[in-house]
Formats: sequence, structure tokens, C-alpha cells
Amino acid sequence: MTSIAASHGELVFWEHEGQTHAAVLGPEPRACPAPVPKDARFFGISFALGTSMPHVPISRLVGGSVEIPDVTRRSVWLKGSAWHVPDYDNAEAFVRRMVREGIVDCDPIVPAVLGGATPAVSERTLQRRFVMATGLTRGAIRQIHRAREAAVLILDGVPKQEVVHQLGYFDQAHLARSLTRFIGRTATQLSALDGAEPLSLLYKPTPSVPAYSS
Repeated sequence: MTSIAASHGELVFWEHEGQTHAAVLGPEPRACPAPVPKDARFFGISFALGTSMPHVPISRLVGGSVEIPDVTRRSVWLKGSAWHVPDYDNAEAFVRRMVREGIVDCDPIVPAVLGGATPAVSERTLQRRFVMATGLTRGAIRQIHRAREAAVLILDGVPKQEVVHQLGYFDQAHLARSLTRFIGRTATQLSALDGAEPLSLLYKPTPSVPAYSS
């Protein structure tokens, strides 16, 4: 499938040919092809923007992933402890335990700024903390969110010129470049999706997010 750009990280589990695997996925700064093994089953927890796993440097994850070793159908080792592999029923409890035990952390400045606050720090400090917490600059995050919102509007049938005006693109060429880079499709291709290679989950990003989400 085409994995569209994303500003957040994920913890993903999958089963394939009787084996269970797990990996930490970092933010995706651009759309890219992603292999999907036949008959594989996936389950994932998407982290809110700014959430990271301190023992896995974000610099290793941007545009990539780190596989977690020694995973079985029932257990996964995280930071020296055995955990039950999460599912839809216990994902919230799994995330709460990750927070309690310091497996994940969130720089509070990220959700604060996304919620409209103006922290009393310099622009340089703000930019540095954003990169340290997310692996991306605020500008890159804005571009990714805008492209995802544009794709959702186009899929909903909104005319391209209206999308350009509504989201502040310079012109249709600017919109086309953004969609190609971050979504992997042009506006025309999005308007005429047929049997093409599928896209990863596409939804309209919200401007304000909680510290953690699952």
C-alpha cells in the first residue's frame, strides 16, 4: 500500500505465518510504499503528536522503524519487563501502564502549542523542543496536516480550487506538489480512486490533541 505522511509515531503488532512481530514506527515525512504481507493481521497504537519512547531516540525513527525482538503471541518485552501483547480490549490499560512506567513520555509544550497556547520560551527553544519530541519541525507538521486535510476534502468531492482557497495553497500546482509528496496521489487520482494501490488510514487531523491517545 501507499503509506501517507504522518507526524506521529506508532507501536504496531502483527502476525504472519504463525509468528508475532512488533515494531516502533516513527513519523513519516513523506508518502512511501509499504509492503503488506499476504494474510498478515495488524494491530497498532497511534501515539498523539509529541509522544515518544525515551529509550528509542526519535532520530532513529523518522521515516523508519525499530523492530522489538523476542515477541511471542502472548508477550512482548519492553524496557526489561514482560508485557501481555495488547488487543482492542486492553489497549487503553496497556497505554496507561506505559505512561506510569515511563515507557512513553510527552513534552507538554507540544500539546500546549497545538491547543493554541503561547509558551514563554524563545522561538528557537520552541523549535528545538518540537524537533526533539516529534522528530519534525513545526513547519513540516503543518504541511503534513494540511495535505491530509486537503486529501480528505478532495475525497469528499470538494473542488480543487476551493481546497486551494480554503487551506491557503498558492495555486493548484502548489496543491498538486503537496499531495504528491505527502499523500502519494494527485488530486485527480484521489478523485478517481479505483483498483489502485490502497492508501494507509486517512483522516482529518485535529488541531488540538491530548497528551496520549490509543
